[in-house]
Amino acid sequence: MAKQNIQQVKQRFGIIGVSPKLDRAIDIALQVAPTDLSVLITGESGVGKENFPQIIHQYSRRKHGPYFAINCGSIPEGTIDSELFGHEKGSFTGATATRKGYFEVANGGTLFLDEVGELPLSTQARLLRVLETGEFIKVGSSQVEKSDVRVVAATNLNIAQAIEKGKFREDLFYRLNSVPIRISPLRDRKEDITLLFRKFAGDCAEKYMMPPITLTDDAREVLKSFRWPGNVRQLKNVTEQISVIEHERVITSEILQKYLPKAETTLPVLASQWRESDQKSFSSEREILYQVLFDMKKDINDLKNVVKNILEDAAALRNDDKTVLHPSVLPQDKTAVTLPLKYEELQQKSQHLAEMHDQVEFQEATEVDVSNLSLEDAEKEMIALALEKHNGKRKLAAGELGISERTLYRKIKEYNLEKL
Repeated sequence: MAKQNIQQVKQRFGIIGVSPKLDRAIDIALQVAPTDLSVLITGESGVGKENFPQIIHQYSRRKHGPYFAINCGSIPEGTIDSELFGHEKGSFTGATATRKGYFEVANGGTLFLDEVGELPLSTQARLLRVLETGEFIKVGSSQVEKSDVRVVAATNLNIAQAIEKGKFREDLFYRLNSVPIRISPLRDRKEDITLLFRKFAGDCAEKYMMPPITLTDDAREVLKSFRWPGNVRQLKNVTEQISVIEHERVITSEILQKYLPKAETTLPVLASQWRESDQKSFSSEREILYQVLFDMKKDINDLKNVVKNILEDAAALRNDDKTVLHPSVLPQDKTAVTLPLKYEELQQKSQHLAEMHDQVEFQEATEVDVSNLSLEDAEKEMIALALEKHNGKRKLAAGELGISERTLYRKIKEYNLEKL
């Protein structure tokens, strides 16, 4: 009976997959739906967390009540309290009328708080109160109001680390986490990958009136062996790209690999790269930043040493105004023929290398000396350098750092960099 219910849920909500881990998550959602317990859904970005609050709402006694999904990460920090709890007229600049918040308009229904880990600490305190007592106060008001709302939250953050760093309230975590549901990443549900590919290919073919693409056996193995860091969202994107661009409808492994990112991946904070073969795991962007800064320092020192060695070799030859051999063309076999290099040419190359050396020296002087910095200090220095480079233009700085403007604003406030 349970398997039959799970299959019905999949059909109703368009969920594709046969993985036992996926079935287990759906089963938990069905079990908790008739209750009023808060639910915290965790999982990486792109795994499909947004389906589960709807399952919980539709199979609860609140299914005829309102349902609202709010992305907490997309609402500016200054207005998030007003959005959730409402405000009184004149409570702040721009508050020209009294406004109801989501907790008021969703009374008797379900509220889905996506990216709940992005909430400011002050808003977390308000949220904890309404979860525990059902009471809230509008911004600019002193009157306590009541609300009967079922809260389902979701996040892709490591909440334990956020609590340790003081960015998320531990008491709120336990209140939200009455029933946890974890959605496994796609790499742990390999049996679902080809099913999802077939579904996305069929949808794309129907939408644009073209024959659906299919995979050869070797392409299917490549598809299943890829890690899919972007999970279902990335798989859908790749499938749609291939469907639209490729003339061939039978996709081989060679064709498929053109659309899969290589082992080197652009980092979220810096336009640098790291190799998967290093077998390093990073639990946060900050750890990635720390590693990248060390790699940059090492690369600069290596380049400096190479230039220095070439300059020393060139200096040793400057006293001889005869034709000399450039060290870079000296063969392993002493009897081989080499190309001569005139002293004037050598002098020009030496001058160019000297200029390169000076540039490296200058760049090194402006780099962050990460060996004596904590992770927070390293991140602060990188943000400060980006802001200084772009004359305080935050949009350009955020683009160079590879983060959103909202995240940059939050970091600027956190590190007291408003004056830059």
